[in-house]
Amino acid sequence: MLGQTGYTTAVKGGNGFVCLVERSWGKSTDDPEFWNPKIRAPHCLNAPAASTYLPNFLLKTKLVLAGKSKMEIARALKAATDTKELPALAPDAMCYMMSKQQYLSDNDMHWHPHMMWYVPGDAAHSWGANLAGVPAIAANDPEDRMTIFMLVVGHWSDGTPVAH
Repeated sequence: MLGQTGYTTAVKGGNGFVCLVERSWGKSTDDPEFWNPKIRAPHCLNAPAASTYLPNFLLKTKLVLAGKSKMEIARALKAATDTKELPALAPDAMCYMMSKQQYLSDNDMHWHPHMMWYVPGDAAHSWGANLAGVPAIAANDPEDRMTIFMLVVGHWSDGTPVAH
């Protein structure tokens, strides 16, 4: 849960997953919606993502709550990555984003239920993503030094089908 000093554990599970609601600062600092207070992005991270992707987001959260500017946040993330304070992404780091309560941006409030894989570097072309007829959608994130691959699924987390 997000509180005034950061995220705290509400319920401890036993399978290595970590579920949280990311806020707008999960986006790159150059994203126009970085400070959008409406953003709510429920993530359920598997164990590899919890140990290697989550530290990046938690550092961003700490910097945001400390009142740092976008430029200060970007510099701190780069320094933490360069000095290996932040871990490299683990193979198989992925998450589920399947909640109907998501609000991902003002343009895609309740986008689609989907799964995401985090891959180091700019890997969109190697996977053939974003091509006609290919279900994989890719977004390169140079600031976090990764590509996020997304696959849309047909049901929300409550089991209801997606309306087309």
